[in-house]
Amino acid sequence: MPYRVCFVCTGNICRSPMAESVFRTQVAQAGLDGLVEVDSAGTDGWHEGDGADPRTVAVLEAGGYDSGHAARQFRASWFSRLDLVVALDSGHLKALRRLAPTQEDAEKVRLLRSYDPAAGDGLDVPDPYYGRMDDFEECLEMVEAAGPGLLAAIREQLEGRAA
Repeated sequence: MPYRVCFVCTGNICRSPMAESVFRTQVAQAGLDGLVEVDSAGTDGWHEGDGADPRTVAVLEAGGYDSGHAARQFRASWFSRLDLVVALDSGHLKALRRLAPTQEDAEKVRLLRSYDPAAGDGLDVPDPYYGRMDDFEECLEMVEAAGPGLLAAIREQLEGRAA
């Protein structure tokens, strides 16, 4: 059974689809295709069915990442099939932990930048939606920087399953 990860931001059109695309590429490059499934969603359903924000698409494509996406809202029922829920900021972290049906499910929720040792105390990935293109590029840099630590944590989980 694959290890299942879902990235969550507010509307699932900027940060979480960016994290999904980047991390899916990192998983493939690490040779973990088939062992790790990557997905994304939003805490709210305002954009359900919409593609990613055009600025997200531009930044992803410039970085060589896939930009295909359809937004959807995270559901409490998903916790049972997910191994890890990765929040993009502390507001999402709190909302997801409140939504979790059990304490065990709440413990599945982690902040993305907690996997980046260089992040220090700044663990939120700021919402670029109302910003400039630079903000989307900065968001991509933060997402990319957290990937190696997240991959290492998932590898450890996978090795634990195999033991």
